[in-house]
Amino acid sequence: MINKSLLLTYLYLLIYITLSSGVILYNKWVLSPKYFNFPFPITLTMIHMGFSGAVAFFLIRVIKVVSPVKMTLGIYATCVVPISAFFASSLWFGNTAYLHISVAFIQMLKALMPVATFVVAVLCGTDKLRWDVFLNMLLVSVGVVVSSYGEIHFNVIGTVYQVTGIFAEALRLVLTQVLLQKKGLTLNPITSLYYIAPCSFVFLFIPWYFLEKPGMEVSQIQFNFWIFFSNAVCALLLNFSIFLVIGRTGAVTVRVAGVLKDWILIALSTVIFPESIITGLNIIGYAIALCGVVLYNYLKVKETRGSQNSDGIPERVSKEWKLEKKSSDVSRPDSKNVDEIGSSTIGDFGVDEEAAVPLIPSSSTRLSHIGRTLQNARNS
Repeated sequence: MINKSLLLTYLYLLIYITLSSGVILYNKWVLSPKYFNFPFPITLTMIHMGFSGAVAFFLIRVIKVVSPVKMTLGIYATCVVPISAFFASSLWFGNTAYLHISVAFIQMLKALMPVATFVVAVLCGTDKLRWDVFLNMLLVSVGVVVSSYGEIHFNVIGTVYQVTGIFAEALRLVLTQVLLQKKGLTLNPITSLYYIAPCSFVFLFIPWYFLEKPGMEVSQIQFNFWIFFSNAVCALLLNFSIFLVIGRTGAVTVRVAGVLKDWILIALSTVIFPESIITGLNIIGYAIALCGVVLYNYLKVKETRGSQNSDGIPERVSKEWKLEKKSSDVSRPDSKNVDEIGSSTIGDFGVDEEAAVPLIPSSSTRLSHIGRTLQNARNS
């Protein structure tokens, strides 16, 4: 007999991989001068933010699917505003890279994400410099360099945009962990978009006014409503699919699915965009970088399980109960495998590069897992 729960999990993973790959390929098609020819990445990102913010407002204020988080002006100014600034910057730079380099090469450069997150976390004091992790990061960097050397259509501008976007995203991840978690705030995808999307839209409006607005006035650009609407819907659905996958499976599964998605996306990009050529050196470099990423994930999982085993159950229950009192009440999907989420930081599992809503794992999920552990111990 087919396990319905397992089948549903695979369905969620399939939806996530499809949407993530689809959004990336769709953005490339819209922005590329060879296809739809809409060379305004800030405008496209603003459309995504405006649409996501409007949908989140409708869901919270009109339908009232979830309640808004208790957000003071001080928390908004010191937490949401800087997070939104780096969030907008990462999407802006990432979308701009599509104008200059191929999708396949972009995915290879994204292997630098663990390196950027580790460097930023060490500089901000949220992580310690460890030689085993440092050697893994060095391996990833060497792989990316080899892959870049083998890129036929290497473009310095596009590479700089993509790497800058990666470090902006890393800063956003660390800020999310440092600022929001210290305030005891818990955001789900809807409340994240409700607070962050409008602020990101405002940040994007400033460079758009000076960089893209003059060009849009003099150029003959075709604005197809259905293309941009469907593109924004796909980006919004991707945010929700990440949340469903994490809630149903866990952080490790999401990492594995992300690696699988990258390989599928690299292969698809060469079929859909014939100008995207992959060389043997590209593959060797990306394989080296991927080995470093896999080792890094292994170390993080090992470290997480070690910290879980070192804490006693009563002490962990006490800690989680204190955190639960500080956290805001938000709706959460029913999950049977959320222990990996509770023990991971936002930088470990939190994002997809095209969606990247700042999800903070609720302490209630961790408490419920500990409660089930205690109950199972009593039953045995």
